[in-house]
Amino acid sequence: MKKVISLLAVVMTVILLAGCSLQPPAWAKSKKSANAGEIKIGLSVSTLNNPFFVSLKDGVVKEAKKLNIEVIVVDAQNDSAKQSNDVDDLIQQGVDALLINPTDSAAISAAVQSANTLDIPVVTLDRSADKGDVKALVASDNVKGGKMAAEYIVKELGKDAKVIELQGVPGASATRERGKGFHDIADKELDVVASQAADFDRTKGLTVMENLLQGNPDVQAVFAHNDEMALGAIEAIQSSGKDIPVIGFDGNEDALNSIKDGKLTATVAQQPELIGQMAVDAARDVLQGKTVEKSIPAPLKLVTKEDQ
Repeated sequence: MKKVISLLAVVMTVILLAGCSLQPPAWAKSKKSANAGEIKIGLSVSTLNNPFFVSLKDGVVKEAKKLNIEVIVVDAQNDSAKQSNDVDDLIQQGVDALLINPTDSAAISAAVQSANTLDIPVVTLDRSADKGDVKALVASDNVKGGKMAAEYIVKELGKDAKVIELQGVPGASATRERGKGFHDIADKELDVVASQAADFDRTKGLTVMENLLQGNPDVQAVFAHNDEMALGAIEAIQSSGKDIPVIGFDGNEDALNSIKDGKLTATVAQQPELIGQMAVDAARDVLQGKTVEKSIPAPLKLVTKEDQ
């Protein structure tokens, strides 16, 4: 009887130790496949209700197809909690690498750290993660882009021109960086009469701009952290009967068409498809054991009607 009890105690100890193991389950470990055709990557996009991120996704899909890499795309719908759950789902599907375009740079950090514990490399696109090991951030130089917008306004309207700033999603690195670059110039050369978040959304850009126009009827220019908000702002300005130059950021198709039509004044144009392509290349290089730069910049260009 004592031998049976002792044996049971040993078995229970083994079970408990196994249950307490910090090792991830085998299905969740990245295979780190180096050969094309064996690699599976997951792409989590902040929202596909924005032409810029649709182009970014298209760049990922095209480059993955070219390299014979399987890609799974999920849309966070600008919901940081959903994005974290989406990333968990991608991990459970056994992806070898994660490409993440964060909705919120702080909120995504836990998901990045979860991937780190499973040895799944993470590459971020357009926006960074505040914490966790990110192998590479593929993005435009948002600080430089913000400066370009402010410098353009100074050049066109002169020193101390009154400007409204429409900010992106609070907490997103692109919001912080574009705002920083803009204020590096604007705080010295311009009069920023109002700054308010419109969450990178066209409808919110319209609503916020309507309200700000009422409180700032003498505003001379608008800088929006993305084209969607800029296009919304233009609707509000047109409805008010005013003629106020608006500068956006991204260079999406709607914005470029608006510039051609003489509505949007300018945009700091990114290359979202190129960002997507470069992110896939970076993930492949990491999986093949190559060293990649922590920050991989994509070129920017200020586009006006004269450039069309």
